[in-house]
Amino acid sequence: MTIHFPFQNTYSALPANFFARVAPTPVASPRLIRLNRPLALQLGLDPDLLSTPEGAEILAGKRLPDGADPIAMAYAGHQFGHFVPQLGDGRAILLGEVIDRDGVRRDIQLKGSGPTPFSRRGDGRAALGPVLREYIVSEAMFALGIPTTRSLAAVVTGEPVMRETALPGAVLTRVASSHIRVGTFQFFAARGDTDGVRALADHVIVRHYPELKDAAQPYHALLAGVVARQAALVARWLLVGFIHGVMNTDNTSISGETIDYGPCAFLDAYNPAQVFSSIDEMGRYAYANQPRIALWNLTRLAECLLPLFADDQEKAIEQAQVILGDFPEKFTAAYQAGLRAKVGLFTARDGDEALIQDLLDAMAKNGADFTLTFRHLGEAASDDAADVRAQFLEPAAFDEWAPRWRARLALEQQTPAERKAAMRAVNPAFIPRNHRIEAVIQAAVTNDDYAPFEELLTVLAKPFEDQPQFAAYADPPLPEQRVTQTFCGT
Repeated sequence: MTIHFPFQNTYSALPANFFARVAPTPVASPRLIRLNRPLALQLGLDPDLLSTPEGAEILAGKRLPDGADPIAMAYAGHQFGHFVPQLGDGRAILLGEVIDRDGVRRDIQLKGSGPTPFSRRGDGRAALGPVLREYIVSEAMFALGIPTTRSLAAVVTGEPVMRETALPGAVLTRVASSHIRVGTFQFFAARGDTDGVRALADHVIVRHYPELKDAAQPYHALLAGVVARQAALVARWLLVGFIHGVMNTDNTSISGETIDYGPCAFLDAYNPAQVFSSIDEMGRYAYANQPRIALWNLTRLAECLLPLFADDQEKAIEQAQVILGDFPEKFTAAYQAGLRAKVGLFTARDGDEALIQDLLDAMAKNGADFTLTFRHLGEAASDDAADVRAQFLEPAAFDEWAPRWRARLALEQQTPAERKAAMRAVNPAFIPRNHRIEAVIQAAVTNDDYAPFEELLTVLAKPFEDQPQFAAYADPPLPEQRVTQTFCGT
């Protein structure tokens, strides 16, 4: 049986130092546990064929589809602020690129498919838990409308991987607009390879920013485009309570998608200083730090592009600083517009920012659940405030704030029904709660039981709908269910 992938590979046509050619390592007995059928169709693939044993072998890396040109991409990166000149795909292999039904070029990559020249003594494999986590969270982010890599399939390999103990091995098939990162530029810049930086920048412009191709200063425009996309992306993270957990430059996508779901998590109780990642001991990537870190990462990208800006370094730096200087305004505009929508405001007025900040401060002091507070705020706009008040340890904190909010709502033209519908459309009822993800992983790893995984995916596919039959999935964790630490998937 031949399973056809309509590959058109442009990255592997770049110079040889951009990647290493390497095939996935075959595994013993792959078994498909989840295929994203709608995504397969969007990619022009046959989900029925991918669901066969032969399809599982392709999705596990045991056999290559026709037209594949498997590579591991080279990149560098700042990890928690410390520069590592060579990282690269240590457990991921890019099979190739396809043009989807919307005409968008998409990478198809296997994660956990065996060692590569960049594995740095690692086994190149993935355990089942991190594969399920990335599948759940990336697809939840897509349903929430946030730019993200996607998950096409999850396969168990039939082989254990050794971490602290033996765990079931698995492979995730990841789909992205590309896997080019800030760290990819750093790889060439660190070597003084200006030709490599230019070739990569030209490739990125054609692939992700084609409107810039004929710009008077295309590399300046490229930096501005990446700045704008990252500002919008991180604003959207904050608006749903998402914490990436490991915002290294090698985990910052040039396309503006969320990439690399390692120790990621969503807020339960609102806390701007919240950290879940077990390796983020200093809180570098805490929830509220994410905009600042995004700008730090973009500054590293700007440093790579300086030789393309001007021969005079001082002039190049000055030009880059002007472009980077737009980030705070772009982020704040996106974030504040999103917050206004979350509290039911359709226009911007003086005092809105302070009004919303007062709510956030009250939430932080009172352990209010981030998701449910905003979800129930729609009912409170019509004076039914019981559910939102219940989120606060001291409901009087909400009672003090609510009259000022309702007075502000009275200045808007929309009817209560219009406001409630608009608020429901931006305030999800369901997020991938950390304790729910952990329960799914435990059932799969301990009992080979994927029913909880399937049910959670069903719920998260419609985050803005009430789904009464799944109402319990909206609940925050009980004290004994709280997940306080998440871990990388290495």
